Amino acid sequence: MPDLVLKPTPLQNTATPLVLASGSAIRKQLLHNAGLSCLAEPAALEEDVLKAEGLAQGWAASTTALRLAEAKALALHKPEAFVIGADQMLSCEGVLYNKPETQDAARTQLQALRGKTHILHTAVVVCHKGAVLWQYVSEPKLTMRSFSDTFLDAYLQSEGAECLCSVGAYRLEGPGLQLFEQIEGDYSAILGLPLLPLLEALRTLGVTLS
Repeated sequence: MPDLVLKPTPLQNTATPLVLASGSAIRKQLLHNAGLSCLAEPAALEEDVLKAEGLAQGWAASTTALRLAEAKALALHKPEAFVIGADQMLSCEGVLYNKPETQDAARTQLQALRGKTHILHTAVVVCHKGAVLWQYVSEPKLTMRSFSDTFLDAYLQSEGAECLCSVGAYRLEGPGLQLFEQIEGDYSAILGLPLLPLLEALRTLGVTLS
């Protein structure tokens, strides 16, 4: 198909297209920075339905993230490509959080996370010909400092709609870094894609040079 014609980089040893089942600019940038050529296409998926199922079934946050990543990759129906699916859930003291839809929701969420440690459950899968070939979950821990309401208001004003683009209402690669006092775990996983494990998987699958 014309939309899958993409020249691989010298680090890729296959003409099989690599597709990212996501509209996330940072995930695509991470792959690009690692020397990979890929197409990015958001999957048409009712995420709320799957999240509701996970809640009803009592799934762990990591399980829900993994199911969502898998569903996104398979929803593209591109058997000719290696498809990367990814998703991220946030939990804090037993509460799961979704992307805030408004600035007020972002403020409420950040107030709830302030001064506490939360976990980002970042899942990634690789699918090919309708089968899941590899899956992985990284769970970095992040501790927010006890920032003032004045800082929070200034932060929200500075970030604007960017606050609504991530599950934590922050961009660690941007001003959101000022919200934190400690970070433990894979930085790329915090951004949305556990890159080192994924690159190892792509080498094992023959997508990139080993």
